[in-house]
Amino acid sequence: QVQLVESGGGLVQAGGSLRLSCAASGRTFSNNNMGWFRQAPGKEREFVAGITWNAGSTYYADSVKGRFTISRDNAKNTLYLQMNTLKPEDTAVYYCAGSMYGGRYYSSASYDYWGQGTQVTVSS
Repeated sequence: QVQLVESGGGLVQAGGSLRLSCAASGRTFSNNNMGWFRQAPGKEREFVAGITWNAGSTYYADSVKGRFTISRDNAKNTLYLQMNTLKPEDTAVYYCAGSMYGGRYYSSASYDYWGQGTQVTVSS
């Protein structure tokens, strides 16, 4: 079973940047597609970004396209999310997740294991 631990969240002013990391334990990380999701208070969890196992393809929600970049380092068993030009509406708990069997990259149902989340707060 792969375990995921997110870090890098915090409080930042609008227009600022943060880089989230997701450290994975276990041998299957490098074989799995990975994703970032977020959940704001009172809202459903939503897809943010996804990346295939070999980083050959990346996917983004329209709301973050051009501002966020997902990447991975399989040698370090780590997933990243670089977030630039942050907006107050980006405020949420951010989760990384892994998909062992593929499926729709934007659907949380396609992901089999999750981290505990890291809070990102963007002040206006």
